[in-house]
Amino acid sequence: MLGARSTGETGRFGGARFSLPTPACGRVVSRLHKGALATATPKLFLRTLLALSLAALAWAAGTPAPAPTCTLVPGWAQSGPSRSYEAANLFEYMDGNAEGYLIYGFRNMKGVTCRQGEISFVIDLSDMNDADSAYGIFSANRDPSQPVSPIGMAAQVTSRRAMFVKGEYYLEIAANPEGDHTAALRAWLGALDGIIAGSTALPETLAWFPAEGRQSLRLVPESVLGIHLLKRGYVAQYDFGKAFVAYEASPDSAAAVMQKLRTRFSPATTSSIADESFAATDQYLGYLFIFRKGRLICGYSVKAEGHDPAALSATLAAQVH
Repeated sequence: MLGARSTGETGRFGGARFSLPTPACGRVVSRLHKGALATATPKLFLRTLLALSLAALAWAAGTPAPAPTCTLVPGWAQSGPSRSYEAANLFEYMDGNAEGYLIYGFRNMKGVTCRQGEISFVIDLSDMNDADSAYGIFSANRDPSQPVSPIGMAAQVTSRRAMFVKGEYYLEIAANPEGDHTAALRAWLGALDGIIAGSTALPETLAWFPAEGRQSLRLVPESVLGIHLLKRGYVAQYDFGKAFVAYEASPDSAAAVMQKLRTRFSPATTSSIADESFAATDQYLGYLFIFRKGRLICGYSVKAEGHDPAALSATLAAQVH
């Protein structure tokens, strides 16, 4: 959990993208005189199509996702003004919890409070920039003791709280007052899921980690394994240790990081797994095996006897791509 949250009307919760209307330039084509297109030279025709395509891309990139509205579910009405925050002023809404969103790549949030009688739902939708970050903050905020539902990419509903992730967008709903609001929360998730544009596929990196014995799997937005050199990546917890996949911008930058890691964990024993690899030991991380495959730096930190980090890394390397 990233921190305690208020479930009153002034609480704060995250976001999702809505479907956008057809760009105006898409209607321009239908308005073009058929004779003009028929008599246009191939070069002019291609230039026209290119201009329209670029206009569509510019329109899509420059138009933010619409804010949620209380009319999505019958019987609800808006209470108070709508909310809109960006990275620069998120702290005004979330106070001490803003940093927990910013490290996951938070871009902006739009929210509204909806009421039905004495019941209020605080609904917030956050643009987290990419699907990995959106799933990462979902994983950090969800209750690991509760089940996950197949709504959007993934969702969780409890008696007073609901959240889901779809594409690069993350949604949270907080219910007031106390009581079991599960049915209404599910109705809202269903309504929002129906109009949010985004992928429902889980990040492919999740499938690379062995499922057997895995206790948790989450995106670490900075300092993977507590190593500052490993800026961002996924970490899976097992009873014997941890597996990780960290991202670099390019194979060259990953190779440079590998060299620094060798120096940090010296003496290191070179291995032949993947593009380059080495084994080492550390006072805090135990038996280490680290390998590079393209721009990815991966491996295992093993603290329990009876588990070979090199063999485990070879299995992981076969999945990584």
